[in-house]
Amino acid sequence: MQDLGIRVLFDGENGVRLLLGLVVTLKLSIITIIASCLLGTLMGLLMTLRNPIIHIVTRVYLEFIRIMPQLVLLFVTYFGLTRAVGINLSGFTAAVVVFILWGTAEMGDLVRSAFISIPKDQYESGTALGFSKLQLYKFIILPQALRQIIPPAMNLATRMIMTTSLVVLIGVVEMLKTGQQIIEANRYTAPSAALWIYGTIFFLYFFSCWPLTILAQHLEKKWEK
Repeated sequence: MQDLGIRVLFDGENGVRLLLGLVVTLKLSIITIIASCLLGTLMGLLMTLRNPIIHIVTRVYLEFIRIMPQLVLLFVTYFGLTRAVGINLSGFTAAVVVFILWGTAEMGDLVRSAFISIPKDQYESGTALGFSKLQLYKFIILPQALRQIIPPAMNLATRMIMTTSLVVLIGVVEMLKTGQQIIEANRYTAPSAALWIYGTIFFLYFFSCWPLTILAQHLEKKWEK
């Protein structure tokens, strides 16, 4: 039975279908990670401003996103908006919207934490040296902030890649959904196919996230010296 199970991976186009599913997963991940980094950086900078209105709005947004499970947000966006507002969103588009909302909140908090952790004397020293505000941030503040932002930002990126598996529940045909379809099609002829299919999916997720994890660890060790 195990031999039949592993052969399912090579029957017809099953292996190619899994790789195409991986492409959908990575496409979703790349779009949301890039957008989250850009919007999250903007949000983080706004959160450092001493404006009570901006502080309240960004804090409420951050706490709402953190408290609400991503799966619930997916359901609300995909099923709720389509019926309540009449907006026709595809599962992929709904997933992009939800993951950008989530990633922006998390990235924004990382950026905020990095900037407020920089001692005030760094700002004062740059000003005393005659740096303009642009030069102060370019040569003193940003290099220090990036050292603190990049490793956790990469960990956030790996979490976003793994969390994309939730989109299977709103009908997006990505890697996990493709695997389920292959298992269902071979349920009677190869009952052990699930082990091999899910095992393959596990390794595809692992090798998609592993380089980011290694790079984050490398940067942490490099900047600790």
